[in-house]
Amino acid sequence: MSHDISKVRPGPQSTASPASHVRFRATGFNPKANPVAAWGFFVAVIALWQLGSSTGVISELAMPSPVAVTKALWQLIVTGDLWLHLGASLQRLVGGWIMGTVAGLFVGFLVGMFSWARSPGVAFVSALFPIPKIALLPLFIIWFGIGEPSKFATIAFGVFFPTVINTFGGVDNVQRNLIRMGQSFDLPMWSVIRKIILPGALPTILSGFRISSSIAIILLIAAEMIGAQYGIGALILAAGNLYQTDQLIAGVVVLSLLGLCVSWLLGRLDRWLLGWR
Repeated sequence: MSHDISKVRPGPQSTASPASHVRFRATGFNPKANPVAAWGFFVAVIALWQLGSSTGVISELAMPSPVAVTKALWQLIVTGDLWLHLGASLQRLVGGWIMGTVAGLFVGFLVGMFSWARSPGVAFVSALFPIPKIALLPLFIIWFGIGEPSKFATIAFGVFFPTVINTFGGVDNVQRNLIRMGQSFDLPMWSVIRKIILPGALPTILSGFRISSSIAIILLIAAEMIGAQYGIGALILAAGNLYQTDQLIAGVVVLSLLGLCVSWLLGRLDRWLLGWR
């Protein structure tokens, strides 16, 4: 029996055009920052806040309007009080954060690289990290006095533990095959650390910097509220005691702007150090 091949209907696979292609789906997760959306969010919040104050929904005594806060902030700028308080706070913040970060990086690398330091280091961090650092501030005042050393110690102590944890975690996640390869080529210990361990652990370490900087700002304000003549924390405490809520909110706004500046600087540091990615 003969069959006419020309009468066989083509299947669905034969109808595909040679030029057709499958859409590339493996785009991965690649979130990108949108500055317009960020600033738009802040503008919307401030607009709703001002609308609530203007209509009387928000009490002016409990929550001053953005206009009143802006006037109070401008008054602090004109009189120079803002720069006096901000300068004192920045000195404490930078000094305490650097001391805690340097000590945390050193201990974190020891715990992550050496067996003799791992068990004691992990036990030490696990025992002291959950303790509220603000609760230790009176003890630091007894040890170092009510002046600047106790404030530096409080900030450094709070920054130390998250830095150790993130550094240890970053070092521990570096692929051991890369380390063994470097050792196989007879690289000295310092070269292994600088060329293999540090680049591999750097993303986790920089993520820890964002956490430790936020903790440093919180402890800074707490320390200044307990015993300081100048500082943003002292400004907020004095304004609260006098029921000057406009100056109080102005101090909070300054803290928020300080946090944004620190976040921006750390973002620039990320792009500079992790450009190889």
